[in-house]
Amino acid sequence: MLRNPGLLRTAPLQRETTSSLICRIASRYGMETKVLRACWRWRNYPPGHEGGGARADAEVLLNAAGRQLVVGMCGVEEEVLARALPSWGKEDAKLRAGAGDPVGLWRTGGAVAGPVACGCRLCAVRRTGASVRVVRYTPRWERVCVRYGRWLLDADANQPLEHLDLRGLPEVVAAQRRWTRVVRRAVRAGAEPERVFALAQAVVARWWERAYGWERETIWPWRLHQVAGGDAGGDLEWWRIVGRDAVVFPEVVAVADALLDPAMAELVWADSGAGRPRALPADGMFCRSLGERLGRSWLGPLAATDHGGPLIGWMGSAIRLRRGAGGPPGYDNDPWWLRQEHRAATMSGQLRVMGKEKKAPGSGTMWRAAVSAEQRRLITSTLDSVQEQLLQLRGVHSGPTADVARRLLRGLGHSAGLIENAWKRTALAAVNGGVPLEEVARWVDMPVEVLSQMLTADRQEEDS
Repeated sequence: MLRNPGLLRTAPLQRETTSSLICRIASRYGMETKVLRACWRWRNYPPGHEGGGARADAEVLLNAAGRQLVVGMCGVEEEVLARALPSWGKEDAKLRAGAGDPVGLWRTGGAVAGPVACGCRLCAVRRTGASVRVVRYTPRWERVCVRYGRWLLDADANQPLEHLDLRGLPEVVAAQRRWTRVVRRAVRAGAEPERVFALAQAVVARWWERAYGWERETIWPWRLHQVAGGDAGGDLEWWRIVGRDAVVFPEVVAVADALLDPAMAELVWADSGAGRPRALPADGMFCRSLGERLGRSWLGPLAATDHGGPLIGWMGSAIRLRRGAGGPPGYDNDPWWLRQEHRAATMSGQLRVMGKEKKAPGSGTMWRAAVSAEQRRLITSTLDSVQEQLLQLRGVHSGPTADVARRLLRGLGHSAGLIENAWKRTALAAVNGGVPLEEVARWVDMPVEVLSQMLTADRQEEDS
């Protein structure tokens, strides 16, 4: 226990986690954090990573007595703590038992008050005089420390870095300043800035995954090597995950700004036929203008043909709103509605998948390293064809019953053939990449002998 609690004042930082503040209080008094935590009765254990290791985004909820204990330790008025700490005052049914005793409950920060990021240590030194780790609730559009040129990384990922150095990338820092203008535009348009950002991030993250095959994309690879200290080297896949949000941030801000521009919505309307419905062209004015805004004139056709993606979804909503064909408020006429499957994968999620792939039998190499670029293109092309075919079938609902049924069944039969072709190519690529045939057979729910014969026949067809 502390002999003189409150003797050394420890002020909270704005949007800091309560757990982070307790760690700083312990450091201020020269104590180990686990010793100080013994002052509370805990209802559960601290959250950890798979395979061990404490989570930096761990958060605590405290009952009234537990909060008063923090007030006494840091020497700061409770009103100040309530304004600074988003989790302050949040309680749980498990905290009500044992009233009068200081009780604490562990949670993850993301489940309490939103995304959690590592704070800038240089800013912490400037504010507190001590170089200690600070963890704060920070939305993904406010990750740039403009003062020191740093990108603040998610705190929920099991990786050692707290920030990326942006001193060689002034455009990323400038994008953080531009985002303030985008927020004002969103508010004027009646849109929630966080939803605008989520949609723009989903659009750009989808491009990021496909950019491996874009020979004309030179900006992102250069930025990625910059945040990696000059050369991503043999850890390219790891850096592509850790560095993605920082590298693409200027494009995310630019896309968000474009989608909020009424003039861009008018271009979509014109591309759709302006009242005389037609299929959106691959060389449409909207996507061409969007590519020019991003400094990539060649990107327009690629974006226009990304059927089923979040950008096409936004364009469809914009057209329905302009046409006045939307029904009651809902996802179909909400341009900022984003499907769950389109949301950009988080860094922690991608790192977990990467770790599992490396541990899996026969998967010591990543997909792009084990599968040739030609095979990847064939698989992607086949899947794109399936998606386009199914989208076309959605409109086949007019005419005599027999004609509609015949067209639907023929189209579905063609799509089924494309899907079969895609899974065969994927299975063959997995086996060639070192995954045991037995595992692949289990994934596709097929006897090993049948799959082996099928893949052997496909190999012979390809060789011939």
